[in-house]
Amino acid sequence: MADIIETLTARAEAVARHWRLPPQVPHLLKYRENAVFKVVLPDGGKAALRLHRPDYHSPDALASELAWMASLRRSGIAVPEPVVTADGRLLVAFDIEDGKRQYADLIGWMEGEPLGESGTPLSRGGSELQAVFGAIGREMARLHQAADGFTAPEGFERPAWDVQGLLGETPFWGRFWDCPGLREDDAVFLAGLRSRLRDRLASLAPSLDYGLIHADIVRENVLVRGTDVAFIDFDDCGFGFRLFDLATTLLRNRREPDYPLIEAALLDGYATIRPQMRTEFRHLPLFLLLRSLTYIGWAGARPELPDTVDRLRRYVADARDLADMQEWTAAP
Repeated sequence: MADIIETLTARAEAVARHWRLPPQVPHLLKYRENAVFKVVLPDGGKAALRLHRPDYHSPDALASELAWMASLRRSGIAVPEPVVTADGRLLVAFDIEDGKRQYADLIGWMEGEPLGESGTPLSRGGSELQAVFGAIGREMARLHQAADGFTAPEGFERPAWDVQGLLGETPFWGRFWDCPGLREDDAVFLAGLRSRLRDRLASLAPSLDYGLIHADIVRENVLVRGTDVAFIDFDDCGFGFRLFDLATTLLRNRREPDYPLIEAALLDGYATIRPQMRTEFRHLPLFLLLRSLTYIGWAGARPELPDTVDRLRRYVADARDLADMQEWTAAP
């Protein structure tokens, strides 16, 4: 791992010249899909330099992410602002080993404290927790509202979490029902579940609100500052059901003792901005299950991770639990 970090840091240091940053050693903040570094700008301010995972998103998709983020900023949504290079580009390409290309961008720094970390109990409770999740719901609704007013430029490209993107033959986050590492009984269960869910979602889809979404508003991607919240990490943004965004925020909080309060605050906050969505909230159990399946596909597509087997077992257990809660005979 040390060698990988050294290599990535050297790449970040080299690519930073395109923004004419002062001499510095970029500080690695996280290394998951992307390597994200904290850097200092010429004016002394901070920014995040991102080296995108090779072969994950096309250059058009990366440019589209930045274009949407810039539009959200213009609409007053608290998200990072893309920073252009000295010659006016938002995206820089450079060659790495094995003939591959990697892409880098620079985005403005967002102040605030992450809401929390997956797997660690939330530090807030009671009225403070209610206030934070109410703010998340309102800001998410404002983001969706701004997305509906966004005019996509020519060549705009982002993934879609529609019926096919979630349950088709090649879901964007992987074939969760037959991915490597699954036990045979789990694979059989998930294959049958996929068939039932595909019919259910296909029947509901025409009546559900759909458009651009963040797709990963989890604890680590919510920054809290006083009574305000901001969203970061748009790497997975794309087209999807708005319930998918709500389910993403709720899923990893299901084990919290204050989960009923969290869910009510999030949905009430959202509905204060977009009251028309209240009629769709009854379908949230379905979308919690759908979101849980994406984590199985994601983990199965990354067998190199040291904890993949443990992740798969946890994720399948969550999916089984959520499947047991479905009202399969409910009318659309």
